[in-house]
Amino acid sequence: MSVAPPLDRLGVQLNAADNVLVATRDLRAGEANGSLVLRASVPRGHKVALAPIAPGEPVRKYNQIIGFATAPIEPGDHVHTHNLGFQAFEREYAFGADVAPTRFVPEDERATFQGIVRGNGRVATRNYIGILTSVNCSATAAKLIADQFRSPGVLDEFPNVDGVVALTHQAGCGMADSGEGFDVLRRTLTGYAEHPNFAGFLMLGLGCEVNQISGMSDAWDLDDSTLVSTMTIQEQGGTAATVRAGVAAIGEMLPVADRVRRTTVPAGELVLGLNCGGSDAYSGLTANPALGAAVDLLVRHGGTAVLGETPEVYGAEHLLTRRAVSREVGDRLLERIRWWENYTADNGGSMDNNPSPGNKAGGLTTILEKSLGAVAKGGTTNLTAVYRYAERVTAKGFTFMDTPGYDPVSVTGIVAGGATVMCFTTGRGSVLGCKPTPSLKLATNTEMYRRMSGDMDLNCGVIMDGEASVQDMGEQLFGLILETASGRKTVSEELGFGQEEFVPWQLGAVM
Repeated sequence: MSVAPPLDRLGVQLNAADNVLVATRDLRAGEANGSLVLRASVPRGHKVALAPIAPGEPVRKYNQIIGFATAPIEPGDHVHTHNLGFQAFEREYAFGADVAPTRFVPEDERATFQGIVRGNGRVATRNYIGILTSVNCSATAAKLIADQFRSPGVLDEFPNVDGVVALTHQAGCGMADSGEGFDVLRRTLTGYAEHPNFAGFLMLGLGCEVNQISGMSDAWDLDDSTLVSTMTIQEQGGTAATVRAGVAAIGEMLPVADRVRRTTVPAGELVLGLNCGGSDAYSGLTANPALGAAVDLLVRHGGTAVLGETPEVYGAEHLLTRRAVSREVGDRLLERIRWWENYTADNGGSMDNNPSPGNKAGGLTTILEKSLGAVAKGGTTNLTAVYRYAERVTAKGFTFMDTPGYDPVSVTGIVAGGATVMCFTTGRGSVLGCKPTPSLKLATNTEMYRRMSGDMDLNCGVIMDGEASVQDMGEQLFGLILETASGRKTVSEELGFGQEEFVPWQLGAVM
């Protein structure tokens, strides 16, 4: 997507068919551009009507419907929650209509990075030792073990180990031992156990929980070189004994894990996770399309990208079904959309409970508007596969995973699926990490980037500032992704994010 030139000094009209523009600065009532006179003050990122819109008529942005007028709208009016509402409407899914051959870069010209090749051929971007828990009851013990390896200097003699991280959660018992909720938890924990960014891990349980370690370990598909230890607090004789045993087990793993070396590998070995959080109206104009341009480059170099957050593609799913390589892939996406419609209704909500208050303050009014900007993260190439939450991603190219819109839960599922680098766009200023996978933070606007520069890795706001094109930023981001995959630390890694943000999706009754 290319951003249109500014409409004088007021904002940008993203498509000639749009009946709103997006303010590029705070506008005051009475400001004018020709015959267009502002009838109210409009914050930066919010929408201004360009034409009369009667109640019930659609409001268009990106040449797509983002909602319907709930009151008469006149040219120059501020268009937002007071006069624009969500309404379901039929969309043309046109399965596969936009599928086109991928223009792959010749193999001898493809980009590379410095990765860690595991014994099973999967390629890591980091080299962590993990402490995973089968149940919340072992969470404190797991953190106490990890804390023994967090003091300055403790890991100095193991320079090739990125750290020891405890990933705990609130489930594992008080739940049925079968069904969707149980399957999702096990799939998530298995995805982390099998993740190439873990050289080894300790799986720690209490002992009497529903989610028994033995039931999980029987299904693990591990590299022969993966270092594995399992134990329960009850078998070890209590918390103190467990911490001592856990520290000893990890102490034995460290020198072995440290033997790895990075080697040159093709960029096609990367699995890139895509997520957004704390979005604003610029998300769909700057960072998201810039990330989409980087995704297109990665796919052309033979790699894989994973888009998630099903509630945040709602209303834009027709743009993805047009890119589906088969009717089966498109139908699988729509089946997930219908599941979410039923799920929210069963819980007394609706799909338009999203956007959040912060999103709305940033100029996003309806889920339709938010989704149309969010799908830009996925670029323009063919949709090759659709996965369940935390299911291992095996297809190449641009793929989709069914995840909630809540950022930590979504990112946890995408990492469980095998993402080895994560790109996270934000307009309001989200802070998040996702060990063992590095997370790049992409700011959508320069004002927020300057205010929160200590949390951001790249300012995509320069697109709206007129200093770079979407394609320019996509190419710059692609290079940054390769540097990150090669070991360059992200801001969230430097700050220590990524342990508390492990949040598996909890489904089903708590009993």
